[in-house]
Amino acid sequence: MTDTTNSSDLPEDLDEPLDEDDEALESEEGAADDADSDSDGADSDDDDADEEAEPSDSDLFRQSEIAADYIEGLLDILDVDGDIDELVQNGRPMVEVVGARLNNLVGVRGQTLEALQELTRLAVYRQTGEPSRLLLDVGGFRAARRKELIAVAKNAAEKVKQHGEAVRLEPMSTFERKCVHDVINAMAGVASESEGVEPSRRIVVRAI
Repeated sequence: MTDTTNSSDLPEDLDEPLDEDDEALESEEGAADDADSDSDGADSDDDDADEEAEPSDSDLFRQSEIAADYIEGLLDILDVDGDIDELVQNGRPMVEVVGARLNNLVGVRGQTLEALQELTRLAVYRQTGEPSRLLLDVGGFRAARRKELIAVAKNAAEKVKQHGEAVRLEPMSTFERKCVHDVINAMAGVASESEGVEPSRRIVVRAI
């Protein structure tokens, strides 16, 4: 893989204010990837404008390549070893970093990972001029966390069905909220919505 990242791209991103175009990259879920929409339980990161043409698979893969190069440069600066895979999955570019001693890149409850994802999306935007829904995973954190959140969502739904009272979950990241929304939206008799503001934004599960 060719590293197209120079050292000035990495630390300066932390201090630069986001302009209006860059704000489109903020939170997803996810991202994107991640301010979520209370009207349908989906995060705005995953709700790009329908009017715009969907990027082709080749465009998406190009985004993942740019992101992989950016992450590779970051790992070199941090002197961290990791294998980097770029791919396109479910219509969005992805980069996965696999290796030992990657916990510092994940942080507490994935907070560092979320920050790295936003910086990586910004790097993609600077090269392509288009907002990216890139999803970054490190050490399989997102896959493992998704399984946990599926159980949390199902448990909350069962409590709502049994007692008829709304259940408020703990504050979550956009990625985490998106995972819960997806589970609740697929279940009958319950609905989910987000309330509050970051970093205390949380999901409320209600009976319908």
